[in-house]
Amino acid sequence: MSSRRTVLKSATAIVAASFLLPGAALAEGTTPVVATFSILGDMVQRIGGEHIALTTLVGPDGDAHVYQPTPRDAAAVAAAEVLFVNGLEFEGWLERLAEAAPFQGEIVVATNGIDAIEFGDEHDDDHDEHGHEDHDDHGHEDHDEKEHDEHGHEDHDDEDHDEHDHEAHGEKDHDEHGHDDHDDEDHDEHDHHGHDHGAFDPHAWHDIDNVITYVDNITAGLAKADPENAAAFYANRAEYVAELEALDAELDELLGSIPVEKRTVVTPHDAFGYLAAHYDLTFLAPVGLSTESEASAADVAALITQIKDEGISAVFLETVADNRLIEQVANETGAAIGGTLFSDALSPADGPAGTYVDMMRHNAKTLSDALSK
Repeated sequence: MSSRRTVLKSATAIVAASFLLPGAALAEGTTPVVATFSILGDMVQRIGGEHIALTTLVGPDGDAHVYQPTPRDAAAVAAAEVLFVNGLEFEGWLERLAEAAPFQGEIVVATNGIDAIEFGDEHDDDHDEHGHEDHDDHGHEDHDEKEHDEHGHEDHDDEDHDEHDHEAHGEKDHDEHGHDDHDDEDHDEHDHHGHDHGAFDPHAWHDIDNVITYVDNITAGLAKADPENAAAFYANRAEYVAELEALDAELDELLGSIPVEKRTVVTPHDAFGYLAAHYDLTFLAPVGLSTESEASAADVAALITQIKDEGISAVFLETVADNRLIEQVANETGAAIGGTLFSDALSPADGPAGTYVDMMRHNAKTLSDALSK
């Protein structure tokens, strides 16, 4: 690992020479900011507008679960005044990037303040139905409520800070945002998956109420970094929140029309827990929270049995997942492919999910069209 960091640091120094010159690639008066992935980047752009120069690390159709930082990314982070991250241990690669890029700006954790779904409570209920007795094979375990801070993050030992700390600054800043360290034993247990989300489901953006909290955190972060344009940021926030509230009402009507007996959704990986909770749906997936998780033969067999027993008529693909297993399940059960959902990334701008609003509307319409038949 140390040799990789040395190479990345050296490459970063070279890239920085060409990309971090005063005023390079920045419109006059704009604030350089970085967002970790496309869904978050869209929200940041909506609030920042013309006053920011945004770099999004994992772009449209990109899978943040398997992302590997590049020297160009390190240069962008080093130049940024604000770094926007999802948090909830979604960005498992962030500390490695931060070590390669001497980031001196502010970090905004978009999920601060949300009511995060603890992986082990609500998810266990769904997974037990199709053969998941526990989540040890995906690196998830039960945690005591008293061990979590006000943002729903758990305390861990210090030894594995070097590998699994997912915010890009020192320990005192991690305490501020509710992120602590992990021990080596946990790291060894999960390293074969390449990405551990920890105790909480990080896909919080699938609940529009949570996204309003994202937007509040983004707005406050930009206003702090650029107080001269704070009024513009808050005006953009008001407009965006009104759009989100209207979208929520639209989706509630659309998804609410799905018959009770058809409200079970099968997807490749477990990314839609917040959507399920918000709109009273049930989601099943053969693998866990990360696209790098693997399903056992027993899990798949149990899922196939459940689909047949419950008469589930459609299963769904995802843009960032390996869909071969779901296609196999469809073949073996006779269930139709109901369409393709966007879970962890937007589409390119000219696609069906070029913005967060478009993504949520597309997913809801895809589900409604397939399950309401």
